[in-house]
Amino acid sequence: MAEHHPVSDNKHKSSLNSGASYSGNGRSSTAVAERGSSAGAGGGGLSGGLSQPAGWQSLLSFTILFLAWLAGFSSRLFAVIRFESIIHEFDPWFNYRSTHHLTTNGFYEFLNWFDERAWYPLGRIVGGTVYPGLMVTAGLIHYVLNLLHITVHIRDVCVFLAPVFSGLTSISTFLLTRELWNQGAGLLAACFIAIVPGYISRSVAGSFDNEGIAIFALQFTYYLWVKSVKTGSVFWAIGCCLSYFYMVSAWGGYVFIINLIPLHVFVLLLMQRFSKRVYIAYSTFYIIGLVLSMQIPFVGFQPIRTSEHMAAAGVFVLLQVYAFLQYLKDRLTRQEFQTLFFLGVSLAAGVVFLSVIYLTYTGCYAKIHIPIIASVSEHQPTTWVSFFFDLHILVCTFPAGLWFCIKNINDERVFVALYAISAVYFAGVMVRLMLTLTPVVCMLSAVAFSSVFEHYLGDDMKRQSPPTEDSSDEDDRKNAGNLYDKAGKVRKHVSEQEKAEEGLGPNIKSIVTMLMLMLLMMFAVHCTWVTSNAYSSPSVVLASYNHDGSRNILDDFREAYYWLRQNTDEHARVMSWWDYGYQIAGMANRTTLVDNNTWNNSHIALVGKAMSSNETAAYEIMRSLDVDYVLIIFGGVIGYSGDDINKFLWMVRIAEGEHPRDIRESDYFTPQGEFRVDKAGSPTLLNCLMYKMSYYRFGEMQLDFRTPPGFDRTRNAEIGNKDIKLKHLEEAFTSEHWLVRIYKVKKLENRDRVEHKQQGTDTTKQKYTSKKVRNSFVMAKSASL
Repeated sequence: MAEHHPVSDNKHKSSLNSGASYSGNGRSSTAVAERGSSAGAGGGGLSGGLSQPAGWQSLLSFTILFLAWLAGFSSRLFAVIRFESIIHEFDPWFNYRSTHHLTTNGFYEFLNWFDERAWYPLGRIVGGTVYPGLMVTAGLIHYVLNLLHITVHIRDVCVFLAPVFSGLTSISTFLLTRELWNQGAGLLAACFIAIVPGYISRSVAGSFDNEGIAIFALQFTYYLWVKSVKTGSVFWAIGCCLSYFYMVSAWGGYVFIINLIPLHVFVLLLMQRFSKRVYIAYSTFYIIGLVLSMQIPFVGFQPIRTSEHMAAAGVFVLLQVYAFLQYLKDRLTRQEFQTLFFLGVSLAAGVVFLSVIYLTYTGCYAKIHIPIIASVSEHQPTTWVSFFFDLHILVCTFPAGLWFCIKNINDERVFVALYAISAVYFAGVMVRLMLTLTPVVCMLSAVAFSSVFEHYLGDDMKRQSPPTEDSSDEDDRKNAGNLYDKAGKVRKHVSEQEKAEEGLGPNIKSIVTMLMLMLLMMFAVHCTWVTSNAYSSPSVVLASYNHDGSRNILDDFREAYYWLRQNTDEHARVMSWWDYGYQIAGMANRTTLVDNNTWNNSHIALVGKAMSSNETAAYEIMRSLDVDYVLIIFGGVIGYSGDDINKFLWMVRIAEGEHPRDIRESDYFTPQGEFRVDKAGSPTLLNCLMYKMSYYRFGEMQLDFRTPPGFDRTRNAEIGNKDIKLKHLEEAFTSEHWLVRIYKVKKLENRDRVEHKQQGTDTTKQKYTSKKVRNSFVMAKSASL
């Protein structure tokens, strides 16, 4: 397969209007001819197989890709080996629950599934509010395995799906990088993306999330797009559309594709690199991709209604206009053509600009900034430490690879340059989008390493082959008897020729090669360490280490969810913050008020208001929502920083957005503007429901002899309200390490308690009776007189 690329690239080069001197993969036709001749000579008359260099090259490439797949799969199994085969985090629990429903009840029942256990009392239509690609992929694999009589539980399929797809991502990255540069760079890119922490963070075993399969779909779509642009084939363009359809069904990040590909076409038009290949590829991709993407129920008519898809439509119209102008170019004078061209471009740009403004200001697209978006840690800006932590040395080599691509520019390298620039921008805006930056960093870093190794390791091979002579040297060899040089030609001395042939010294080559290998070894060690220590710890099961290195397993979450499942009514309704909604529904199988879907901000704000209010006001809200139990996370005993007290200010902010008259964030701070849980804390905070549920009976607990009773290890403070009494709630369950606490909401009594009122009535009656007796005694006495 590798033998055909230089030929197609040279065809590509000859068809370019700019006359670029570099082929698509950085190799010249001369080198290809030399390699072909050497291959034929080395074959020894045999027709193929491993007797030819191409056969060994294919075998070596296959072996490296297999080892990359194996390394990527193995490095993602730390969590399974250390803990067990379980689903991690929060969102994957909903995906697992949906996949289980799909495999149990069938695809059509899944599309029509109304989940009554979510968002009580509203419920949720799952089929129309989810990207089904992940569930369908896992369900299809489970169906095929059962068809082959390989009995596997659907949970194990979900756990190991992301590690398996990491190998497919390595292969797709290899294919894309090979199209952009050469096969060596492709193999390096496959090895990089197999173990890089920026991708492993979303694809460890147990992380059953959309990104696990979406990055494969992203890279494969880009590969097919580059292939369709290079060949101008409708076949590759339709393949790109099908891959794009799979991407749309898997992840909302498909918007990145539908904006980057039109940007690529637009820049090619500006660079005057328009060709029939680009026209065929983009026209096919946009029309078929648009129709296919609208088949996903959750997407629907968004591709023709929202402004995030308008760039693709605008470039499609612009491309048709540009092709029409190219058709008219031969039939108009140059001045008429330029006037018509600038008029058409200005008109199209004005229409697109006005359309975007109209959609934005009419509210079709504009999203108001709400605190619930900012409350998610994944939506915070990326720090510089995160770039190095997730990419390591690739951060430094990535600009070098970008420079190599820009230096030897062609159509497909314009695409990767735009991919790199846009991905860097978006990764800096939001830490979650580091995932989209990681593939292009691996590709361009592979280009940089490949170029360096080719330069410093390929020197001896070039010296062994005869040097390429120019036409003037050929003439000199033919006319050896001529004693005079040609006019204008300076003959090289023998010493200069020897120096030119020597090239780089062996010491320099050895030093550079060793430095590159050391960097790669340090990268591998860093990736393994980060994967093992940072990205292989499930949030459901925690672990702590003693001074002697022994490990303690904290299984409070599953302990609490199992208690809910076994000791509460099947239809019990549990109120908690939205972070834990998917886990409660997935593990405890109980009805929740809010969950991680966060589609209804008003409902979440109502729960936040209940948590932020005093117990009496919160009880009225809980009664209106038919709440039976309240679940909170408290980390003050073990020093767990992700508890609800640390998230409490976000509950206040979200509640204040919907109920500004009842909840004000400033009321929960001290006059000095501090958020404190000790005696100096705000009275509003010390009497709110969240504070009382978190610290109920905590004032009686002394964790060690160095700290007073009621000392919060997470906030390093002694709580200010130790004598907490609950009137409308009662403690139902507290886990072993106090990490999860569950309270039962008391029912209304049949009649009000009247003990104190009865005592007051008796006193009044007694006073009234005494007065009446006294009056009777006075009247009788006066009558006797």
